[in-house]
Amino acid sequence: MTTTKQTALKELPSDLRRDRLPQHVAVIMDGNGRWATRRGLPRSVGHRQGVETLKQLLRCCDDWGIQALTAYAFSTENWTRPLEEVEFLMTLFERVLRQELDEMVREDVRIRFVGRLTDLPKNLQSMIENAMSATRHNQGIQFTIAKNYGGRQELVQACQAIAQKVQQGDLNTADIDEAVVAEHLYTAGTCDPDLLIRTSGEMRLSNFLLWQTAYAELYIADTLWPDFDRAEFHRALFSYQQRDRRFGGLKR
Repeated sequence: MTTTKQTALKELPSDLRRDRLPQHVAVIMDGNGRWATRRGLPRSVGHRQGVETLKQLLRCCDDWGIQALTAYAFSTENWTRPLEEVEFLMTLFERVLRQELDEMVREDVRIRFVGRLTDLPKNLQSMIENAMSATRHNQGIQFTIAKNYGGRQELVQACQAIAQKVQQGDLNTADIDEAVVAEHLYTAGTCDPDLLIRTSGEMRLSNFLLWQTAYAELYIADTLWPDFDRAEFHRALFSYQQRDRRFGGLKR
């Protein structure tokens, strides 16, 4: 690829307004297995290709000036999948962290993991902690990976933590508001997503960021996740910029 073409890819498409870009994009990466099955390939091949798609989307967000990307990598419900597939996904995740961390550091990416991380394999937990520590002071795009994540579980643990503070006398019930709840979520300190993208045509949240996406714009792509490229992302952003975001109010 020539330098001119590389530069063109990095530039924000001319039909998108920089001042109307979402600050934070969240993605439900659906369709890896189906992508592989339709090609007569093992599901593992689809998961590998899905990782490449995510890497390209992260670079695209960074190139185009989007400040945060959150990806639904593994849900609390995914443990019910065949053991062989679950073990493959854990191993794949370790491999990706090992191979990509140095580049993430060089590219100034801040990596954050959210979910019940203590249920993950010990070696993976150690690698996750190392990745967050190594990129903690980076100033570039914030890349959040939801791993062993469930939205309902997140809300339950937030309620438990708040109740404990009330029981201990550190918090009055009258002081519990949306800000207090948000402070006790896995995502505390990160702005809520403006745009939630789901691929493969499925029209449900699947227990993802239930609190945080209260006012997110939803974009459903029929494309399976491994085929979700910059052109598809461009279409999602263009659709987002056509929306009238009133947050329950009226335009004056």
